[in-house]
Amino acid sequence: MRVACVQLNTQEDKAASVAAALELVNRLAAVGARLVVLPETWTYKGRHAALATEAEAIDGPSNTALAELAARHGIYVLAGSIYERTATAGKYHNTSVLFGPGGERLAVYRKIHLFDAVTDAATYRESDDILPGSEVVTAEIDGVTVGLTICYDLRFPELYRALVLRGARLILVPSAFTALTGKAHWEVLLRARAIENAVFIVAPDQTGLHPPDRECYGRSMIVDPWGTVLAVASAGVGDCVAEVGLEAVDRVRRQLPALEHRRPETYGL
Repeated sequence: MRVACVQLNTQEDKAASVAAALELVNRLAAVGARLVVLPETWTYKGRHAALATEAEAIDGPSNTALAELAARHGIYVLAGSIYERTATAGKYHNTSVLFGPGGERLAVYRKIHLFDAVTDAATYRESDDILPGSEVVTAEIDGVTVGLTICYDLRFPELYRALVLRGARLILVPSAFTALTGKAHWEVLLRARAIENAVFIVAPDQTGLHPPDRECYGRSMIVDPWGTVLAVASAGVGDCVAEVGLEAVDRVRRQLPALEHRRPETYGL
């Protein structure tokens, strides 16, 4: 299966951001990508005060445009995430939607872990605006079980193990990883999640500066079950593509059967 990450520099002009993303999806479909994965908050990335007007329903115009592209090209597309309207005033979900090759909605995942953190450069409080999801989500792509996560979820190995125990062989990680933490942790965490679970990881990231004063790391990448980086995006807006041979999951799990050696009865969880 040929899989692709879309690396974006999403801004406050939603129409321009969506147009840039659609252009890249078209380009990747043309080179044979079966699965195209967009980053977190692919439609709008800017001041949270504007979310009241920029948030959408999961079947809103931005996701609908992606669904139509999926159907036109007969491919799978993950709408990395949008700010999804909720019934609670001033609160939103950070929500991914997976579309199938007929444009059908296959899965909806709402980000479980919210990024509330203080770094040297900035204070982040995602929970000021976002309601956490509560459902572990998998879907099927050409008969392969795929797990859905978003960005900060990457720091919670329990979620990734839960996805693998539900059959996931490939896990998607659409992200807007900060530049500061990305330099230290992005590749390390992606490779760790791949190695400890013997799965493929597909991780598109936002890149560059975003209003009001945020910077994302980029370096979108695809990692195999041995922890080898198969493809990585260069700086700026773009993509990375890799052939994912899913038989590698079985081979690695035979060579290093750590999943079979788990002893959950001793962990006290």
